[in-house]
Amino acid sequence: MARSTQQNRFRLANQILDVIRDARLEPGHHLREQQLADLVGVSRTPIRSALDLLAERGIVETRKNHGFFLRKPFDSLHRIEIAVPSTIEDEFYARLVRDRLENRIPNSITQSEIARRYKVDRVSLTRTLSRLAEDGLIARKQGHGWSFLPTLDSVVSLRASYEFRLTIEPSSFLLPTFKPDPGAIERMRLQHLYLISHPDIATVSSTQLFETDAAFHEMCAEFCGNAFFSQAIQYQNRLRRLLEFGSYFDSRRVREWCREHLAIIESIASGDLAQASGQMRAHLEQALRAAQTAQQHSRS
Repeated sequence: MARSTQQNRFRLANQILDVIRDARLEPGHHLREQQLADLVGVSRTPIRSALDLLAERGIVETRKNHGFFLRKPFDSLHRIEIAVPSTIEDEFYARLVRDRLENRIPNSITQSEIARRYKVDRVSLTRTLSRLAEDGLIARKQGHGWSFLPTLDSVVSLRASYEFRLTIEPSSFLLPTFKPDPGAIERMRLQHLYLISHPDIATVSSTQLFETDAAFHEMCAEFCGNAFFSQAIQYQNRLRRLLEFGSYFDSRRVREWCREHLAIIESIASGDLAQASGQMRAHLEQALRAAQTAQQHSRS
């Protein structure tokens, strides 16, 4: 499903922030639209829209007939991450999956039944069903209608997912090709410190919490230098977005996994990859227990 223009604007703004931090830019630096467009791989028009958003946040300034210029030093932006707003289709996607997980809708259902039940327009319905199919969650039946795939047998899938992750994620640290990126490690560390120090973490959106959690695991997989590991973790994160939704409402557990992630980050930074491997295994075992508890509560 194509991302909305609004979501792309926020995502590009975060990519521009990454460029600023990676290049260690100082106040007054001219942020040239074409240069950023070439770096990110888009045209100048969406870049300009993203820069306007950063100007609204006071991070850059617009000078008439001259363009955009950085207002804040790169080292003051480490904790800044612009939350991407969800769309109506995102919310419908999550609601549809959650209703299936909680047996509020049958395993097989027609498109017209979905439209009547959720009062959603045809375009949003078609896009959402296509996205669910792309993510391997539903399949079109012969004739008409859709069937949810076994992926959404949440009890079985949750344990199977963690058994798979426990097999590959701790071992990724021990591959001879494992090579961490210090800049990525520092950005991830600061994102986690921001969450831990947040005065009211319950007000942080579940989307932002999940993205931070997922990005950490994908970062570790990318460091191992094996594309199969990275692709596997990306797929697992798509499943986790659905199967573990409830656990992101538990503020205590959020702070716990932030601390667990930080411990792994410190081990990677110090070069103790054997310790990082053991910490990842313990973290995943604890995460499984927490996810199963959240799942039981949602069913009771």
